[in-house]
Amino acid sequence: MNKNLKLKIFQDMIRLRRFEENVKDLFAANKLPGFVHLYIGEEAVAVGACSAINQDDYITSTHRGHGHVLAKGARPDRMFAELFGKSTGYNKAKGGSMHLAAPELGILGANGIVGGGLPLATGAAMTAKLTKSNKVALCFFGDGGSNQGTFHESLNIAAAYNLPCVYICENNMYAGGVKQCFDGEFVNPDMCYPRKVKDIADRAKGYDIPGVIVDGNDVEAVYEAVKKAAERARNGKGPTLIECKTYKWRTHYEVEPDTYRTKNEVASWKEQCPIKRYTAKLLSEGVISEEDIKRIADEVEVEMNKAIQFAEESPLPDVSEALQDVYA
Repeated sequence: MNKNLKLKIFQDMIRLRRFEENVKDLFAANKLPGFVHLYIGEEAVAVGACSAINQDDYITSTHRGHGHVLAKGARPDRMFAELFGKSTGYNKAKGGSMHLAAPELGILGANGIVGGGLPLATGAAMTAKLTKSNKVALCFFGDGGSNQGTFHESLNIAAAYNLPCVYICENNMYAGGVKQCFDGEFVNPDMCYPRKVKDIADRAKGYDIPGVIVDGNDVEAVYEAVKKAAERARNGKGPTLIECKTYKWRTHYEVEPDTYRTKNEVASWKEQCPIKRYTAKLLSEGVISEEDIKRIADEVEVEMNKAIQFAEESPLPDVSEALQDVYA
């Protein structure tokens, strides 16, 4: 990884963090409709993964999708406009937070259905194979999504046909407000969801594909794992399942009471902040200076302020547009 790539990755992580912090504040001020699920704390996964693929490759996302969409190249002004419900948003106010999509950027959509992006990415990978486009599909999903039938069906098809798909599980330990438990451990079913294996990557064995475990708070480790898997996919060798161990700092959705996690657990994961860790790494390598850090932070702040202003000043869609671009 050269210096320019490392600087871009660092700046992208700052952009994701500030975008979501602004969303948090705007939602708290009752300026955004609907619900928002914030990506704060998981920036290394989206940035590391999207930095490792080509601009014309595909991604599918989740209800916690702002980070993936921004990391793939979406403009923050049009993203904010979509969250505000404005006509200048990527989906003209019909997508909102949980269904952001920009097919022109290879972004096939965030998805409010748990595990809903898995078959979409698999289909995109099938298209890439049939058309010989040399494209790869990245599929982001959570640990809860790995218990859905779509996970097993998608991996089975992708493995059987050697499809160019990389399945990236963001294991943040919770499906909604319900914690995972393993190997027959019994906890109140209202407070945990079960699976036999501790590591989701082990499920790759059932489909005879590689299963890789990565520190999801180490952006370069994510980058290297996804780059290797994408190259393998492009070479016709089929899919890879990558499990990124990470943590969401906020609750499942904003305004939800944080009653199911201990303060010590949250604090310990915040100490592993992916941005804090990468900043220290780049400083130690001499890639950036304290002046660079301030300059980048200032540039991102200006970008976000302009994006929010654009969204706030954009018009609401007219009622005559209600059925435009609606196909189902």
